Amino acid sequence: PDAFDMELMLKILKKIQAGQICNIPDYDFVTNSRLQTTTTIYPADVVLFEGILMFYQKNVRDLFHMKLFVDCDADTRLARRVMRDTRERGRNLENVLLQYTKLVKPAFEEFCLPTKKFADVIIPRGAENTVA
Repeated sequence: PDAFDMELMLKILKKIQAGQICNIPDYDFVTNSRLQTTTTIYPADVVLFEGILMFYQKNVRDLFHMKLFVDCDADTRLARRVMRDTRERGRNLENVLLQYTKLVKPAFEEFCLPTKKFADVIIPRGAENTVA
């Protein structure tokens, strides 16, 4: 949770909720750094806000009208991460697996999974769920 700028996230969410145009900082997952560029978000009737820790802080999750938790098994999470990180982020398999076992999986179990209870709807089987 400490890796996220929760103050900025809360500020942006409140602007979105107020129907204001927002500029969200871009992030480079290859260099693990915030870029100088931004993505502009325009007012809309429906706004989807996704992320691994969106329900972690009460003051953030209380802003959402509906909360969805997309659930999938650990094998699927690992397979997706390996494919994404090796293809899109230029990482090698050994480093991806090491990071997953030492950091990602324990952090998911400690911080993300417990927030599932705050969801209004839990979507099982993630992207494989064609009904959802």
